[in-house]
Amino acid sequence: MGRKATVERNTNETKIVVSVDLDGTGASQIYTGIGFFDHMLTLFAKHACIDLSVKTEGDLFVDGHHSVEDTGIVIGQAIKNALGDKAGITRYGNFLLPMDETLVLCAVDLCGRPYLGFDLAFTAPVIGGLDTQLVREFFYALSYSIGASIHLRQMSGVNDHHISEAAFKGFGRALRQAVSYDSREKGIPSTKGVI
Repeated sequence: MGRKATVERNTNETKIVVSVDLDGTGASQIYTGIGFFDHMLTLFAKHACIDLSVKTEGDLFVDGHHSVEDTGIVIGQAIKNALGDKAGITRYGNFLLPMDETLVLCAVDLCGRPYLGFDLAFTAPVIGGLDTQLVREFFYALSYSIGASIHLRQMSGVNDHHISEAAFKGFGRALRQAVSYDSREKGIPSTKGVI
């Protein structure tokens, strides 16, 4: 059966269906109506080595906010559901991702407690149709719906495309570590006995 989940969310603002396979190969089918966001999610799936399908229909005639935020919520819910009780996973992951002049650190703890540390400095208001403020909104929604502590810190970088790409790739690589099985871990990776 594997670690798979499908989640659907329908509101007056968005209609979203997400399917995830944590033990996939990085294959993805992404459609959100925002080309640059599609590109970022494709990169995330590839570097997380998860199979990801996202279909978002949102009120883009307003702006991209609802589509991006709600997509983060649903992806997070799907990952959380696919993880189950988290027995045997590594739990923590981190990656320092270079992208030309840019260097972004991402660290993840699948602890059950939501938190986002976000230190990325964008200078342009929009990248390829994506409002740069929505990068933070996506990761915020994701951290709360997974129940994960996610830290993104820009060490260097001036090109906004590179900064965003390094964040999504770095998160993918860190999540890949965190969801992977640890052969030495026989139960829940916490002294509490639950996460």
